[in-house]
Amino acid sequence: MTADLPAPRRAGRGVEAHLFLLAGQHPGASHAEALADAHAYAVAAEAAGWAGVWLAEHHFVSYGVCPSATTFAGYLLGATARITVGTAACVLSDRHPVALAEEAVLLDTLSGGRFRLGVGRGGPWVDLEVFGTGLSRYTDGFADALDVLGRWTSGAATVGGNARFPFRPVPVVPRPSRTLPVWVAATSPPTVELAARHGFPLLLGMHADLPEKLALLNRYARVAAAHGHDPGRVPHASAHLAYVADSDEQAARAVRAGLPGLLAGAAQHQRIDGSSGPGRDPLRYTEHLVGIHPVGSPARCRAAVARAAALPGVRHLLFMVEATGDRARTLRTIDRFAAEVLEAGTGVADSSAAIPTNDTMGASTAPGGAAG
Repeated sequence: MTADLPAPRRAGRGVEAHLFLLAGQHPGASHAEALADAHAYAVAAEAAGWAGVWLAEHHFVSYGVCPSATTFAGYLLGATARITVGTAACVLSDRHPVALAEEAVLLDTLSGGRFRLGVGRGGPWVDLEVFGTGLSRYTDGFADALDVLGRWTSGAATVGGNARFPFRPVPVVPRPSRTLPVWVAATSPPTVELAARHGFPLLLGMHADLPEKLALLNRYARVAAAHGHDPGRVPHASAHLAYVADSDEQAARAVRAGLPGLLAGAAQHQRIDGSSGPGRDPLRYTEHLVGIHPVGSPARCRAAVARAAALPGVRHLLFMVEATGDRARTLRTIDRFAAEVLEAGTGVADSSAAIPTNDTMGASTAPGGAAG
């Protein structure tokens, strides 16, 4: 019953805490098991008091076996009563923006406003060939797709196309009762500036450390203000790896044992030009993530969350908890993180905590992946 559900926990003043679910296939697991695990984690998040869950979308790789974040979101919205459910992120280069916008408005309307839409450019993968959108949708079509998507979710009664998506003005049905925000996954300055021109909030990924995210947020604020948007009113989201244990070493050991097998699945991406996929080394990347995210004892996790919550404009922290590939351990982390890290301890989750600079916290050494 809804009345029995706990109030949403926070990661700082005005900062909500959400799960970020890859639905990744760990070695030895089946696709069905990976999806069932992700479903179980979402249900557990609501019971533990998390504010929401965000779902990744991938094609043809074991790193994430959910090919439609909107479909999974609809399933979870029906299985839950309080939490918000978002997409982090739908691959806009693979879809027609009107089709995705219609799905988003439908889900938000049916759920009473609990749906959140996040989109990304994706990568130069074979997806573009399979779905027939072509490499140009990735290289220079993202802005046009985002334009149509944003106008469709704005609350306008009718929307027409643009040069890349030419169509006559048509009625928006169902019409959103409010402007739906569109979060934009961004890893590069051009995408940050594109989102800022629209006033769309950012989705910042796990690969970047806090100084890198701060630089992108500062760039966003400058460009948004120049285009008439108040950056202080934009609710950005930032993704982080999370694992809590009794000690820092115990947590790091568990993540080192389980996460590389999941990360190896990212190398299965096939480029549309036939070249090899991303070049991240799973072991090195795991060490990078352990070092910059809330992985450790409750005290270390609280301190890391407080620093992340201090990022200017970030109002949603997304925590990826699937590192070990063990359902029981992950469910314990979901409960323990909520109870012992979020809103725990005097001043620990205070969003005024200092953000490390590159002088005190090393810049990311993770190799680059898909442009965003």
